[in-house]
Amino acid sequence: MGFRQAVQEVRLLYVAEIVGKAGIYCFKKTIADLKNEKKIDFVIAGCDGATGGGGLGYNHAMYLHKLGADVLTMGDCCFYKRDLTEKFDKTLFALRPVNLQCGAPGAGYRYYKAGDRKIAVAVLLGQFGFGRIHAENPLAFLDGLLEKLRAETPIVVLDIHAVTSAEKQVLFAAVSGRVSAAIGSHTRVQTADEHILTGGTAVITDAGRSGSFYSTGGVETESRIKEYITGIPEWTKEAWEGCELQGVLVDIDDNGKALTIERLRVPVELGEMLP
Repeated sequence: MGFRQAVQEVRLLYVAEIVGKAGIYCFKKTIADLKNEKKIDFVIAGCDGATGGGGLGYNHAMYLHKLGADVLTMGDCCFYKRDLTEKFDKTLFALRPVNLQCGAPGAGYRYYKAGDRKIAVAVLLGQFGFGRIHAENPLAFLDGLLEKLRAETPIVVLDIHAVTSAEKQVLFAAVSGRVSAAIGSHTRVQTADEHILTGGTAVITDAGRSGSFYSTGGVETESRIKEYITGIPEWTKEAWEGCELQGVLVDIDDNGKALTIERLRVPVELGEMLP
């Protein structure tokens, strides 16, 4: 996994969902060394819970981009923070799901540069289990979306933000051989099923989360238990125990086929000065 083949064109790092201040701290402390040591060409960071565990604020978006994230992907919490929502159209490195209503601000896919190569990144939102946002059937978007993306570049990466593993597996099957990688997100628990489909598409059901490992989805556990008992959301209590950055590394060749996929878990020591 660690050997970089001569035919490889792009090494992609997908940073699993950054959750709260601990997740941002993990990204800050590790990203420069990771990019250097792993010879990473392009960084996608899942940011659906970066600000307070739910959503992404504009200042955090700018900060993570400045630190080294080429693209910030979001899912069901994409419009939780008004300051970013109002600037989505001009924040070209932030993506919300493509299969939302046509009047939604921002974009669900864009093209970027990875060295001298063009890469397309898109986000698809699942239909099941989301109470505050409703997406169109992602399968209905695939043919038109992939035809458009692949006309520009063979290197296409999808962030599939969905609740159920079953829906993710269906979408993986539907895009097999048509995209370079389809990376599952949302559940914030890293799965151990990374592999490459026969068509050359790298997949993992969920890349995990970056932040506190000894927590509930990156958030302080007692507050999550209280929410389940009362039904009142409580996302303000940060968790810091067992900090680590999680994600996947994917090597993609010049034809847009995945060569390797490798899970990452990088422990992060807490310094004296926390953010």
